[in-house]
Amino acid sequence: MVQIPEKDIIAAAGKGMDAFLDLFYQRLLDSVGGTLDAQTMPLLTGEQITLLAYHMLREEVMDGGFIQLIHNGLGPFIFLNPFAKAMRLWGERQDTEVLHEFSRLIYSGRKLYEQHAEALTRPCTDEEFMALYEQYPAFDDLDDAFVESEEDITAAIAHYVDDHLPLFAEVVK
Repeated sequence: MVQIPEKDIIAAAGKGMDAFLDLFYQRLLDSVGGTLDAQTMPLLTGEQITLLAYHMLREEVMDGGFIQLIHNGLGPFIFLNPFAKAMRLWGERQDTEVLHEFSRLIYSGRKLYEQHAEALTRPCTDEEFMALYEQYPAFDDLDDAFVESEEDITAAIAHYVDDHLPLFAEVVK
């Protein structure tokens, strides 16, 4: 299990939810040698992998939307694994509608991903990549919904992690 000193958790929490989650993200990623792949995933729990998945999704979508996320190869990891289900379950455990809505958003993204994955993942030039945004405007609604809710989603996930610390790391006094 990943170990994090309590003082580091307190310091990160004092800087806000982003720093708090980044601490866990970095420690989890460090624990698997900096790479999350088929060889390193078994070293983590489902809860830990879900947290890493959210971080990756958030980074990609905030930078370039769901089209970028898919084009960069994260489509199967986000849409074809139980990530949406995990978000729904986290929402139930926290009794928060925010994560339920986020789960629905991911399921909507999965439908679009399944329809357009081939076109969105083929190699292309920068110009061809930028044209994907015009060719697949259905992703705009997903991008907008995520960006509008990102702060609330991140806060709900931070609260979940804080309320369930032993699922993510061993806190060292």
